Amino acid sequence: MNFKKRANNPNTISVVIPCYNEQQVLPKLHSNLLEVLDKLAIEFDVILVDDGSTDDSWNLISKLNADDSRFKGIRLSRNYGHQIALTSGLDQAEGQVVVIMDADLQDPPSVIPEMIAKWQEGYDVVYGKRKKRDGDSPSKRFFAYWFYRIMTLLSGMSIPQDTGDFRLMDKRALVAFRELKERLCKDVEHITH
Repeated sequence: MNFKKRANNPNTISVVIPCYNEQQVLPKLHSNLLEVLDKLAIEFDVILVDDGSTDDSWNLISKLNADDSRFKGIRLSRNYGHQIALTSGLDQAEGQVVVIMDADLQDPPSVIPEMIAKWQEGYDVVYGKRKKRDGDSPSKRFFAYWFYRIMTLLSGMSIPQDTGDFRLMDKRALVAFRELKERLCKDVEHITH
């Protein structure tokens, strides 16, 4: 494959992070992200999606936003699940590149510069693959397993299996994802009973 190399860093980065009962890790996540993103010297925003947390996550997200407007929050009315929270965040992402990661710091922010380097080589999507998935619940592993297989089947695109959500996407890939989502939603018939 021939890739068109990119000479510069992206102009903007959006980081999308679904959160469910993450009050314990949010302060450390915040400091780790700032340490990495400030060094990149690229305009960024972080979109934290509270997926119906029952702890103090939303208050912490609100405080992060009050202290630094680059940290934005979306609050879902109840727990819809990781993939819905992720999609809600992606719908708001506006960066030239979008990084998706989990809040639990098993996806280390320190890898973001390596992902950007791969983007500069011409890759539109860069996956981060964990060596182990120790912190994931059985239900999260189950739903992630099927989510990526169904997306591969429906989209006709080859999506690496079992990589989790840690990835960087070029804006073009995000636009394609949004178009796919709209097409799929039009094909769904809703029955009320």
